[in-house]
Amino acid sequence: MATVKVYNLKGEETGDLKLDDAVFGVEVKPALVQYVLRAQRANAHAPYAHTKDRSEKRGGGKKPWAQKGTGRARHGSSRSPIWRGGGVTFGPRSNRNMKKKINKKENRAAIRMVLSDKVSEKMLLVVDSFEGLEGKTKQLATMLAATPAQGRSILIASGEKNAALTRSVQNLPKTDSTMARSLNVTSLLKNQYLLVDKAGIEALTEQFK
Repeated sequence: MATVKVYNLKGEETGDLKLDDAVFGVEVKPALVQYVLRAQRANAHAPYAHTKDRSEKRGGGKKPWAQKGTGRARHGSSRSPIWRGGGVTFGPRSNRNMKKKINKKENRAAIRMVLSDKVSEKMLLVVDSFEGLEGKTKQLATMLAATPAQGRSILIASGEKNAALTRSVQNLPKTDSTMARSLNVTSLLKNQYLLVDKAGIEALTEQFK
C-alpha cells in the first residue's frame, strides 16, 4: 500500500497517508492513457474553420462563354475551383465529425493509471484540509513554496466545493483548481503535480475503486 506525505496550510509535514492500491497503485498502460487523452482532445475540438465549395459561392449560374467556337477552354461556371473567386476543393469544413467514443471503463482505468503514476513519481501531494484558506493568493503561494511543487505546474483538487480556494488560485501562475470528482486524464497530464486534500482522496477512492 503506497503512502504519501501530508502537509498543512503552512507547508509543514504533518504525517503520512496510506492510499488504496486499487486506485493509486495499478499498472500503467501508456497506450490506453494516450488513447483516452487523444479522444478527450478530439471531443473538445470545435471545427471553426470552414471554406465554401462551388455550390456555396454566390453567382456563377451563367455559362461564361459558348461551349464551342471561341477557341477557349470549355467552362460551365465562373465559380469552378480552378477560377479565381471560385469554390475551394478539399478545404476545411465545419461539418466534420472529429468525436471519438470513450468507454466508461477505459476512462476510469486511464484516470487510475495517471493517479498511480503521480504516486510513483512522488508528484501527488496531500493537504489536511483547505478549510483554513482565507481566499488570499499570498497564503496559498506561501504554502506551495514550502512543498516540492514550488515553481512547477500544479493542479489542486478539493473534495468539497471551496470558494476561498478558487479565489486563491486565480492569480497564481501555472496553478489550476477543480473538484476531485471532476478530474480527467487531460487535466492530470497537463499539470506536473497534483495536490489533493484528505476529503478529495476519499472521494477519488470511492469513485474509482
